[in-house]
Amino acid sequence: MKHYTPENFHLTQSIGFHLNKARNSLLLEMDSALRPLDINGQQMGILLALTRGMAGTPFEISKLLGIDSGLMTRMLDRLEEKGLLERSRSIDDRRVVNLTLTSKGRLVSAEIPSIAPEVLNERLKEFTPEEFDEFRRLLQKFVMG
Repeated sequence: MKHYTPENFHLTQSIGFHLNKARNSLLLEMDSALRPLDINGQQMGILLALTRGMAGTPFEISKLLGIDSGLMTRMLDRLEEKGLLERSRSIDDRRVVNLTLTSKGRLVSAEIPSIAPEVLNERLKEFTPEEFDEFRRLLQKFVMG
């Protein structure tokens, strides 16, 4: 089914417009809340992916978070400069770079679960539990396309 046509498509009424605004607002709020940890929302995703064993290489994190390799390299450079992670070449395949959190990175990562949910809960405070479940379900359906 086609939901948009040339006649009914209006930029400020499109799903893409609203998703982009929502993403930007959420990132600004998350960045502000994470400032005491000296990280931003995108860096948070990298730290959590490593902490929770969801990914261990730049490629895996790029795929998981939907970040292109150029931006991923710059973000990893910043996290490494801050002493939060280390890169090392795989013993089995020198082309593969493994990422490991430093002790400082583990400490910072351990603080995230007390900060990030508060930002999300504030944004979702007007949602009923049923609306929240439906919103999450619809977003997952949209992302899976």
